[in-house]
Amino acid sequence: MNFYVLTLFPEMVRQGLNTSIMGRALSNGSIALDVVDIRDYTENTHRKVDDYPYGGGAGMLMQAQPVYDAYIHVRNNIQGSRPPRVIYVTPQGRCFKQSMAEELSTEEDIVFLCGHYEGVDERVLEDIVTDYVSIGDYVLTGGELPAMVMVDSIARLIPGVLNNEDSAETETFHNCLLEYPQYSRPEEWNGKRVPQVLLSGNHGRIAAWRLEQSETRTRERRPDLYEQYEKLMACRTYLKKQKLLHIGMLELIARGQAVLLYYGPGGAFLKDKISGALMLTAENREAGEEILHRYGNAHRLTAELFVTHQLFMEEPVTRMYGLRLMHECYQAVYTKGTPLRQDRTVCIDALDETYTKQVAANYSTMDDESYINRRLRAGWMFGAFVEGQLAGFIGMHEEGSMGLLEVFDAYKRRGLGAALEAYMINHMLKLGYTPYCQVYTDNEASMKLQAKLGLYLSKTTVTWFVK
Repeated sequence: MNFYVLTLFPEMVRQGLNTSIMGRALSNGSIALDVVDIRDYTENTHRKVDDYPYGGGAGMLMQAQPVYDAYIHVRNNIQGSRPPRVIYVTPQGRCFKQSMAEELSTEEDIVFLCGHYEGVDERVLEDIVTDYVSIGDYVLTGGELPAMVMVDSIARLIPGVLNNEDSAETETFHNCLLEYPQYSRPEEWNGKRVPQVLLSGNHGRIAAWRLEQSETRTRERRPDLYEQYEKLMACRTYLKKQKLLHIGMLELIARGQAVLLYYGPGGAFLKDKISGALMLTAENREAGEEILHRYGNAHRLTAELFVTHQLFMEEPVTRMYGLRLMHECYQAVYTKGTPLRQDRTVCIDALDETYTKQVAANYSTMDDESYINRRLRAGWMFGAFVEGQLAGFIGMHEEGSMGLLEVFDAYKRRGLGAALEAYMINHMLKLGYTPYCQVYTDNEASMKLQAKLGLYLSKTTVTWFVK
């Protein structure tokens, strides 16, 4: 991910972010930081960037021209045609939360504009800013500290930034819960002992204890969060009545990726924090349309990817969201907790970004190279190699399903597809995920592969829509 900070105090930002974990992430290339001095773009010979506001008032205002030219410099250096997200740091913006950090962590480029004095000329804000964001209901002397706070919060969700990849998945705010208490050596300090369960070596008991502690702590310290957690758990119970059909929604909840838009009479409506995909299950068309109208409008939702779990919602979704039907498919779920036997004669290894063009050129179902690149950067694509040559690959989609499976023509009928999927299943099991994928209703070969590997198909189908 690339961060750009437009500021009047570049050294403050560089020094603040070039230490500790952020400094290491910058050194190893997990993230990139470009700090742009707005004064370098002023047309004033004295490097002046501010002036008195029209209409009078206390203080000075940052002028539009240097801010705009600094932004254009950044924009011209960003690859791709899509304009970047530009965040203006202001107490007037919506409050920055963990959910926003998770959303922004999926971007490739983010620009922060740091204001000073009485702010920035409104005209340039209207031209370049996409998001107005505050870190709290208080006023600071400038936007540099809030920008650094947000960069730190977003960057730590990027693969490779934290040493322990599980850290960002198990801490405070994961699934609306505060983090459980933690302990280190010695076993006894000041007469207080480490809870015995943590010394037991029983991972099941430890996990149960940690969940109980998180629930208790959240209920006591953040009752507002606990209320959200209870709703999420009630929704999960509802979805489990048809587990195979709803596995995608259940895994969003289990992995902490779910935003609960609605749960109640008539169905459930979730949004994936990472991909932005919307997922709806409804008991009948009338209830489904009511949920879409009331809660889709309430959240001002737009969607590039939508999943419905009932065919009767096809027409309302295409009409209301301007989407087209992509495909209808069964959910295939590996319900066992035991790993599959791996074919040791097949060499399978993680793929990195250097394989972007090769994977994109050989994946028959999708031609979105930027999506392939994001999956590679996230560490979620693996390749099968024959005599040192890439012969096929598999990945996990942003919303959590296995997919991106392809075996090159020259290497088909050697069992590479089964070996790749077995590898992915085992990898997901290690992380505590339930492995699942979607199978096109007319893909007999894939259905046979899922049966061979022990996956079960849902009795009814889900329908995918895209923009």
